[in-house]
Amino acid sequence: MRCKKFLLFFSFFSMYSVSGQVGGESVYQFLNLSTSARQIALGGEVLTLMDDVNQPIWNPAVINPELDGKIAVNYSSFLAGINMGSISYAQQLSRRFGTIHGSIKYLDYGTLIGADESGLETGNFNANDIAISVGYSFNLPWTNVYMGTNIKFISSNIANFTSFGAAIDFGILYYSPYKAYSFTIVGRNMGVQMKSYNGMRENLPSKISFGASYQLEYVPLKWYATLDNLQQWDVSVPNPSNQTIDLEGNIITEKIGFLGNSLRHFIIGAELLPESVINLRVGYNFRRGAELKLQNVRTFGGISFGFGIQMNRLKFNYAFSKYHSASNNSTFSLQIDLDKR
Repeated sequence: MRCKKFLLFFSFFSMYSVSGQVGGESVYQFLNLSTSARQIALGGEVLTLMDDVNQPIWNPAVINPELDGKIAVNYSSFLAGINMGSISYAQQLSRRFGTIHGSIKYLDYGTLIGADESGLETGNFNANDIAISVGYSFNLPWTNVYMGTNIKFISSNIANFTSFGAAIDFGILYYSPYKAYSFTIVGRNMGVQMKSYNGMRENLPSKISFGASYQLEYVPLKWYATLDNLQQWDVSVPNPSNQTIDLEGNIITEKIGFLGNSLRHFIIGAELLPESVINLRVGYNFRRGAELKLQNVRTFGGISFGFGIQMNRLKFNYAFSKYHSASNNSTFSLQIDLDKR
């Protein structure tokens, strides 16, 4: 009965999220920014990490007893001086009930300069976003299928304007420790803006993603792939750098075909020596690479890489992601196993 209700809710919210937007067309966009160094190094959208206490923020179906007692702290010096980070913790309440997961995620825009309609400065102001989530998952009896959900409470402040919202994530995961592959489908940020900034409510950045991973048999290499934004086929945005001018001086914008739009849904990553003390990782986000590239310049946009080092009960992860020739992003994560001696 519990499974039937879960599937009913998942189907309902999946249909609801079909109207979800991408890009900057919705509020609380920070919900779709990863703060995990391991995830960022693998492309930023990995969904099948079973041993990382940061992963349930993106996919609640991965919550499992192996995460019990683990805590992670993440920090990222994001673009233009923006600071971003999160803290995650998992606790097994009992063998029968299972494990719950909690997280706090924030984005601090720092001090900004205010101006009126005429461009006259009106003083400085601050802006920040924060989301608190609680998640739980369960295993369907006698199967390798897991189902999970997160409940999120969101707060956003811009100067004297404040907004509140609530959202739910749902995930269905197939995973077996005896199989080389796993796959999942996740619906994220499906909810409402309960209090708007100025009386006009906006949509949340809801989306549906499919993720998979595969461990090679004779090589210590694990592959990850994600199909992102499945709720919306056309996610392409013309790159201004690819504009051309004809002989009459008319500006011709970039035309994106079927293949170009299809690739924008893909994120891929690879992890070398995933079970070792030291891990090496690399990833590529096709959409980011296509939309931030420059003509005749190698920007390496969309590429990310990093490493992880296990030190007894501590694990340190680092990620470097390339957005543009003028902007890079470094992310640091520290995971502590409180139960390990």
